[in-house]
This record gives sequence, C-alpha cells and structure tokens, in this order.
Amino acid sequence: MAARGNYIAVDLGAESGRVMLGTIVAGKLALQEVHRFSNGPIDVKGTLRWDFDRLLTEIKKGIGQAVQQADGEIRGIGVDTWGVDFGLIDANGQLIEPPYHYRDSRTNGMMDKTFERMPKRDVYQSTGIQFMQLNSLYQLLAMRLAGSPALDETDKLIFIADLISYFLCGKVFGEYTLASTSQMMDMTTGKWSGPIFEKLDLPIGIMPEIVMPGTVVGELTDAVATEIGCPKIPVIAIGAHDTASAVLGVPGAGSNWAYLSSGTWSLMGVELSRAIVDDKSFQYEFTNEGGVENTIRLLKNIMGLWLVQECKRQWQREGQDLSYSELAEMAGKAKPFHGLIDCDCSDFLAPGDMTTRINQHLTETGQTPTDDKGQMVRLILESLALKYRHTIEAIEDVTGTEIDVLHIVGGGIQNELLCQFAANATGKKVVTGPIEATASGNILMQAKAAGQIQSIAEARQVVRDSFTLKEYEPQEAAVWAQQYAKYANR
Repeated sequence: MAARGNYIAVDLGAESGRVMLGTIVAGKLALQEVHRFSNGPIDVKGTLRWDFDRLLTEIKKGIGQAVQQADGEIRGIGVDTWGVDFGLIDANGQLIEPPYHYRDSRTNGMMDKTFERMPKRDVYQSTGIQFMQLNSLYQLLAMRLAGSPALDETDKLIFIADLISYFLCGKVFGEYTLASTSQMMDMTTGKWSGPIFEKLDLPIGIMPEIVMPGTVVGELTDAVATEIGCPKIPVIAIGAHDTASAVLGVPGAGSNWAYLSSGTWSLMGVELSRAIVDDKSFQYEFTNEGGVENTIRLLKNIMGLWLVQECKRQWQREGQDLSYSELAEMAGKAKPFHGLIDCDCSDFLAPGDMTTRINQHLTETGQTPTDDKGQMVRLILESLALKYRHTIEAIEDVTGTEIDVLHIVGGGIQNELLCQFAANATGKKVVTGPIEATASGNILMQAKAAGQIQSIAEARQVVRDSFTLKEYEPQEAAVWAQQYAKYANR
C-alpha cells in the first residue's frame, strides 16, 4: 500500500449533500467533512425537481475547501448519489431543464402502461430490477407518452452523479452501478437492454456509454479548476450509486453476511458474483444492481427512515420541532407493537402528512390509530424490523445460503433502537458501522483506481481497522416471532 493518499468524496443524499476529504495512510482511513449543504425537492410549475445549479455550486465550493485543507496532493474526486434520476443535455452540452425528482407524480400509472406494451415477467427477465414506479424506465416512458419537448431536444441522458462529474470534467458517461438502477440495463450482460427500448419505443441513442467503477474518466476542466482555484484533479467513476459505495464500505469478512444500508431508504441484500434472474427472484421482487469489481448487489429497496423523517417534518409544521434522538427516546418508552404497517405501501411514497397517512393505513387494516408521537415512531421501527426479517428469509431462499450476520451501515445506525429491533426480529447478530460507509467506499474505490489498494478484501480490511463497530445480539425471540407471524399473515 502506498504511503499516503488524499481523495475527495462528493456524497449527495436526498436530504443533504456533503464534500468529504479522505486520507488513507498506514492502512487506515481518516474522514473529514469539509462542507455540508441542504438538499430536497423544489417546485417548478407544479412538478418536483432537483435544484441542480445550486447543488453544483455547493459542490464546487466544497471541493475548493477540501483542496485548501488537504495535507498534500489530491489524487482524485469521486461523486455518488441516489439512483434512477437523470438530467438531459442538448447537442451543445447544456442542461435542458432541472432534473425531475423521483417522487414526482409523473410516473403514476406508468408501470401499468409499461406492462401493456411488454409483459411484466419479460421486463424483469430483461433487467432483473425490482419494480418501483420511480425507476428511470417509468420516468422516461412518462416523457415519451407526454410528448415531452425536452426529450426531443436531448442528445444524452446522464444520471445525477455522472451529471455532476460531467459538469466537473466535461466527459459524458454512465457509471455501471448507477446505470444498473434504471431498469433499462440487462444485468446479465451489463449493456442497455435492446428489448426494453424497442418494445417501449424509447430512444436508446440518448443513453451514455457505460463505464466500470474505478475508471479515471477525466480531470477537472480548465474552466472549473480556475473557478475553484485548484489543480486539474482526476475525476474517477467510483460506485456512483451511493449504495454501491456503501456496500464496498461494509466491514464484512467471509461470505455469510448481508448488508443493510440504513437511511432515507433501507437497502438490504447480499453481494454476489452473478445476477439471479429467475422465477423465485421475480416472485420476491428482488433487484439485481451492479456492484464494484464486477459484483452484483441482490437486494430489496425498503422505504426506510423516510417514514420517520416525514412524520418529524409534519410535527415541525404543527409547531413541535423534535430531534431524531428525542423521537427515538420517546419510541423506546412507548408500548410495544401497538400496530404494524406495510412500510412499502405506495401511499407513503410522496412527501406530505405522513402521520395522517399512517393512521389511515392502520384504520383500513383494522388497527387503532395513534396521536402519540413516540408510539407512531415505535410502530414504524418495529414494522421496518419485521420487514428486514422477511427480506433476509427471502434472500436465504433465493440464494440457498444462510445468513449469519447482518451488517448495518449509514446514518440509520444512530437509531440504536432500530438496530436492536433488527437483531430481535431477524434473530441474527447485527454489527453496525461505519456511519460513513458511503463516503468510505467512494474513497476506497478511488484509492484502488490510483493503485494505493489492490482489492475489495483489502478495502474492507481498511474499514475494519479504521472504525469502531458495535454489536447487537437478538433479544425477546418468542415475542418477536409471534409478531412476525402476525406480520407475515396480515
């Protein structure tokens, strides 16, 4: 391993973005957050969009600060974001319009429109991706069916992380892990799926060339380097889907472990050498997404802490601004198993008054609504934990491998009550950490591209040597088994 390497990770999430400075020295990784900024949807003529220009300005500001704070040369910049969303650029290389937010209502009904043109099982066979109305496929079909002028002007479609990289280095590309979330790629070949584009009359010519994680795609343009006031730093395509980077940042060893990237979304799965696209994975609605170093992330997208986040925002609108730690403490004191919800109910997808929606869900399923905030948060966390058990059992069924350990990474590990519930519900040992798995994976992939580390195994050893991990053992097995039986049979 080389003596020292400094790298910049741009990590953009649905609620906030930040620029991190990472340094690898003597087999350990040190992270420093140098700039954080808010993120979220904006309203543009009744549609939900991303404020891309502002985000790019904040990112450049953060890169400049990281360069100033670094002790020595910066060896790379890598960008990761959520999946599915994209921007459209014209023949002059300009962004045509602010990118849509995946929660915009334009995809309502688009899955049914898709299956009128191509049977659902055929779509899955061609892509291996979980059916979610927010997927890029349904966003693009919505534009096609609406006769979007922007689509007619488009020269290239670029996914959000790659769009940021494009405006930094001027290169058009589609990073493999990010492109894999679109439901437009054949996961057995790693190429755009011809049948998908042909059957749905979508323009395959606007899709970017796919590049693999670890590719040095370019360097900061002269204009950007001058604007920021820094050298022309290499721009590296890392696992640009944030979960791909987070999975690289999981400190797992051996093979019998699953991961849970816990945040706004809960992404739960295993790392495999090949995609599993068969009747069983279709039945369970598993997604096969690209991972680093030619791996596949067989996983399930679960609604996650979005439900708590939206409840918190609603209570804030009502005049009570509670912190997440306060809500977790209140939940810990609330009555166990007041009610159970389907966390992935489509009613919970859009922003808005989540507390009313959850209470409506409870009423419609013959349960008792609640006005108690701690009770509301607790039933969300308990329902999530039971969903985790259902997902792990499905993973074991599809892969034929028993899971021994569940690694939870990301911001959600700060909710220790949910981590304990996860252990209780699944009956597995839970290991949490690092909280900065995504930024860690981003930087470790850059370090591999730069030749500082040589393999995934070495990268995960760096994680184990660099961060403090916490373990949770299952408790109250009989109680949770009883509740799971109710959950599974509801």
